[in-house]
Amino acid sequence: MGSIRATGTKLLFLDFRFKGQRCREYTALEDTPANRKRLGKMLKLIEAQIEAGKFNYREHFPDSRLAARLDHPGVTHYIPVINVAGNVAPGLTYPQAGNTPRFSDFADQWFAENEIRWRRTYRRTIEDIIKGRLRPTFGGKEVGQISKADILQFRSTLGKVQIRKSGKTLSAARINYVMMVLRQILTEAADRFNFTNPYRNIKPVKLRKTDIEPFSLQEVQTILARVRPDYRAYYTVRFFTGMRTGEVDGLKWKYVDFEHRLILVRETIVNGIEEYTKTDGSQRDIQMSQVVFNALKEQEKATREKSEYVFCNQQGKPLNHNNVTNRVWYPLLRYLGLKVRRPYQTRHTCATLWLASGENPEWVARQLGHTSTEMLFKVYSRYVPNLTRQDGSAFERLLTGVMGNPMAAQQDKKEASHV
Repeated sequence: MGSIRATGTKLLFLDFRFKGQRCREYTALEDTPANRKRLGKMLKLIEAQIEAGKFNYREHFPDSRLAARLDHPGVTHYIPVINVAGNVAPGLTYPQAGNTPRFSDFADQWFAENEIRWRRTYRRTIEDIIKGRLRPTFGGKEVGQISKADILQFRSTLGKVQIRKSGKTLSAARINYVMMVLRQILTEAADRFNFTNPYRNIKPVKLRKTDIEPFSLQEVQTILARVRPDYRAYYTVRFFTGMRTGEVDGLKWKYVDFEHRLILVRETIVNGIEEYTKTDGSQRDIQMSQVVFNALKEQEKATREKSEYVFCNQQGKPLNHNNVTNRVWYPLLRYLGLKVRRPYQTRHTCATLWLASGENPEWVARQLGHTSTEMLFKVYSRYVPNLTRQDGSAFERLLTGVMGNPMAAQQDKKEASHV
């Protein structure tokens, strides 16, 4: 029994069996009820013809690699690249001696099919990985000819790549990011061209656990007291709202609700480009504490008439976070004799202060833009104080309250026996 299914890019394809072989034929039709109905009629006709022994594969799918294989095994043929409109893109067919496209061609097609779903910064990152990392190694190979050994060799090579400025090698997180893109491309190719995915059972590189380094409340007070006055409100907001760098740099006055004491996180700035927030869960309303409220009121006097951005430069443009970090943040920490830490630690500081004050972890997670408390407890577990202490005394009191104190009772008996 055949079926109509959708790819990861929400395009429909037919999945059926013919002559004992599983056949998948892809279309440029989007996954809609009308298109499913249309393909349903076609599938019904195909199955009836197969049942009657009258099915002609090439008649239904003249450009299919399966048609060429079933009708004329071993013949070199072409697979068309289908554009969004459902037409064969001129000049984009590629010869297939081994029945699968070259990696570079399929990677380009995969990118074109998926880029509409991605933010601009993410799109640029994926494009850089394909061009700078994957294409030089796999570009000329057919996707169906890439082996597990090829993949592991490539990953090993990544581990030896040096970063120009620092001279350090790529981090495990970065290696996994590159490999994730390769895995997605090969998984889609294996599904589309019906070959065994060589990426199966390859696990990511193990990440080294790193501890967060939040500031103490006393250190925060020192920083805010000594920072340049024109950046005091900026760092007050960072320390006491937990906003990410791009979120606070992209904050606009229209998203500051003084009446309800809320900061509406709706946009972010990454590499100077306004973007949608990191995830849907990052869209949130942060409650202003009195300290944050006062800081924003002061900031309003300085920039409300100058720019749509809450924090901006002299020209009214958004702050350049690299410039601020290198000219304000790091020099200040060195001057105060504090351990130099990335500005992102302001977010960790806010989270730990909220938790240390006894705020509900679910509320804290919402304020930070986490969809659940799982990440909260994973990252900040040792900063989550049970309001009754963390040494098991609460459990001890529970048992004592229900069962009494057996040790005290034994001591009383012992003392009574000596009387």
